[in-house]
Amino acid sequence: MDRRTFLSWVGMGWVASSLPIALAACSSSGTTNQSSSQSPIAGDQSRPDGFTKVGTVAQLEAGAIVVPKTSPLGPVAVVRDRGNLVAVNPTCSHQGCIVAWQPSGEYICPCHQAKFTATGGVTQGPTRVPLRVYQVKIEGSDVLVKTTA
Repeated sequence: MDRRTFLSWVGMGWVASSLPIALAACSSSGTTNQSSSQSPIAGDQSRPDGFTKVGTVAQLEAGAIVVPKTSPLGPVAVVRDRGNLVAVNPTCSHQGCIVAWQPSGEYICPCHQAKFTATGGVTQGPTRVPLRVYQVKIEGSDVLVKTTA
């Protein structure tokens, strides 16, 4: 093997071994902070009944539980509305931005200022389609959500 061929193979080996690091550095794994309790879900924790733990009652009492769109469930927001537990998909039905829960008791889209009630209803456009609502319950100190029918 001549020197040029050897150096070509060494160079290709270096590039190949650096590729995983470059891909990891370029991937987006950040989530939007919506000034509420984040609830990372490690892996799929769904139960036989279809419910998945998204957080704790303590997190819910601190504001809202927001599950990032990168979780196995996809995006989920859980809040208390007048004592009732409500879980919605916080993806705006207008252009797909993630709406933010406000202490005033509504979701606001950061992209076009659409407003939604805690139960997902539209109070201000441009969208006319409500947020998708999920089944939610508390068992012990766990908050559980079912995103499938």
